[in-house]
This record gives sequence, C-alpha cells and structure tokens, in this order.
Amino acid sequence: MGILFNWKIEKVMILPFGALTIFNVDLNKSIFEEFWIVIMGPIFQIILTIFLYFLGLEDVLFYSISILFFNLLPIFPLDGSKLFNLFCNKIFSFKFSHTLVILVSAFILFLLFLNDFNLILYLILMFLCFKIFEEIKNHEAIFNRFLLERYLKNYHFKKIKKINSLNMNKMKRDYKHLFYDGVKYISESENLAKRFDFRGKV
Repeated sequence: MGILFNWKIEKVMILPFGALTIFNVDLNKSIFEEFWIVIMGPIFQIILTIFLYFLGLEDVLFYSISILFFNLLPIFPLDGSKLFNLFCNKIFSFKFSHTLVILVSAFILFLLFLNDFNLILYLILMFLCFKIFEEIKNHEAIFNRFLLERYLKNYHFKKIKKINSLNMNKMKRDYKHLFYDGVKYISESENLAKRFDFRGKV
C-alpha cells in the first residue's frame, strides 16, 4: 500500500509483534493515505489468521491472533497507536494529537506491566517503553518538523481552518490555516515566516 501511494520505504524491522515499516515521508502526508497504509497491516494479519484456521494450525493460529490483538493496542509505535493518532488528527491539532498518543501509550503500557511476570512480554514492553521515551524526547522536534514542512513546501489542502490567534499549536493536518493577529487574518505562510525566516537576524 505504501508503494501504491508512492511512499518511500526507508527500512522494514522484524519484531516479535510483527513487522514495522519505516517510511521516509512528510508528516503532512494525507491522513487518507496514511489510514490505508496503517490498516493494511491488521487486514493482512486477519487474512493470514483465517488461512491458518482452515489449515488447522492451532499453535500458529494462536500466535497470529495474539499478534493481531497486541498490534491493535494504542501503544506507540504499534498500528493501534497510529490509528488512534489519525483519529485524533481528524478532531484535534497535530501537536495535541501527538501528546495524547504519548499519554495513552504510557498509560496502557503501565497497565500491561502490572500483569503477571512473563519474560518475553516484559522484553517487548521494555522495547515499547524505549520507543515511547524516544517519542517524548523528540516531541518538540517532531512538531517543529511539521511546521517547517508547511513553511518550505506548498501543500494543496482544500479545507481552511480559522484560528483566532497566532498560536501555531492549534494547526491541524489536512488543513490550511488563517490566523487572526488582533486586527486582520493573515495566511499560514505569513505566520510561519515569523518563526522560520531568520534573514538579517543574528
């Protein structure tokens, strides 16, 4: 699906809970495209599970079902967290959505750590804990990249959102924005220029 939408694949990591595909694309890519890329993982896992059921491979079937449901948990970077993030981005701003994903991921992970000790599960949870910590550390950098892409590239979003301030934290995916400076509305590019245009400044 990534190839179909011309998303550049950087690498594929094989992990205990499935494969993790890393794409080298803009954060401002279409929500519609990202949804279909993310949902194809669980869909193919369901197809594989049905196939294993008819083959009567019960042990492998249990493993496949476990991967499917685990991968749908809203914990970063599992598919469940990506679907949750896309849902949030339809309602909230980019920055708030990212914050919400981190908080929900940390909370669900904490609940899983309260389960009976299982070495393999704990190793997986430790890996997820590390990925969440990385995401927390990179939170501001990710948001700045989201804004910088908007400043440097000309995206053709059809929907327009008015923001009654100059607060860029309220910017959403798949929208162009108009900001109110107290007197008039200014364009998104004008507001972003105030943040990223360093010409003549030391």
